[in-house]
Amino acid sequence: MRLPRPLGLSGLSTWIPEARQTARDAVEQGLVEADTAEELGYEALPVADKAPPEMAVLAARTALESTGTAPAGLGMVLHAWMYYQGHDLWSPPHYIADQLGARQAEPLGVQQVCNGGAAAVEVGAARLLADPGLGDVLVTTADRFAAPGFDRWRGDYGIAYGDGATALLLHPLEERSADLLLHAVATVAAPQLEGMHRGRDAFGAMPRSVSDRVDMRRTKKAFLEREGMEAFTRASAESLTAVVERCLAAGGLAPDSPLLHCVVPPRLGAKTLDLAYAPALRKMLSAEIRMVGGDTGHLGAGDAAASLAELWADRVLSPGEYALVVSAGAGFTWSCLLVSAAA
Repeated sequence: MRLPRPLGLSGLSTWIPEARQTARDAVEQGLVEADTAEELGYEALPVADKAPPEMAVLAARTALESTGTAPAGLGMVLHAWMYYQGHDLWSPPHYIADQLGARQAEPLGVQQVCNGGAAAVEVGAARLLADPGLGDVLVTTADRFAAPGFDRWRGDYGIAYGDGATALLLHPLEERSADLLLHAVATVAAPQLEGMHRGRDAFGAMPRSVSDRVDMRRTKKAFLEREGMEAFTRASAESLTAVVERCLAAGGLAPDSPLLHCVVPPRLGAKTLDLAYAPALRKMLSAEIRMVGGDTGHLGAGDAAASLAELWADRVLSPGEYALVVSAGAGFTWSCLLVSAAA
């Protein structure tokens, strides 16, 4: 999506619990094999004792307070998540809006698994362009990968999962200055890969009727036995290339532009990034590949927003410099955001 004019990203916030489970402790407790922990490359994973929507409210309050934004002025509250939010048949974004006092806002849930945060930014940007009088759009994400339903260290291949929440405000620049500027968003999907998270499992009549815990290793193994690894690697590489190229084209920036300071991939394990992301990104771009997430793990739907917050908090970009933030999620879907520091 090409934006006719940049939109502001402000109040970029994360809420990460203080409690951590280090990779060393996880190995000693038999939660993960030593060689797997080394391949993942995570130092530690944050472990929360709060429900995901409660964490989202905390991140959102920081975003609102840091920008002086009144909840009553929000036009939308978009909430994205990957895993269980604490209740069945219930709307987390409505809870978040109510807890914040955003009673005039439209709450909307975005369920696109790990790509949900980036998808929510795209939805919010589209609504702002269609309705400039909407008011600020609050985007939150939150996930908690609690046992016994989820094995954060061994529930997936090449990824381990950390708990946390993110929040940001998306708004027209006429209203206020911004932390970062959003220039373009692109999304590419490969729905032929949806079976990676379904495998050979029959459709269940209720949650946990097929398996008592999330086991993405089982479903991925079943898919790869049927379709072959090449089907996944080819579609993944083609989609990653396409989403980056489309995002740069929509933002009017050349792949070799000296203004493109860095590209930030998702918070996947080190081996996965080295094999599946780094080669394709280096082939396209001369910019630095900024690896993040060693102290958070994969944050479910929150990877992209957390990376935006780090770009701002660490002052990675000088005025006029750009960054690409890449997001990916089951289904499969890839999104890419082109942002810059304000001049």
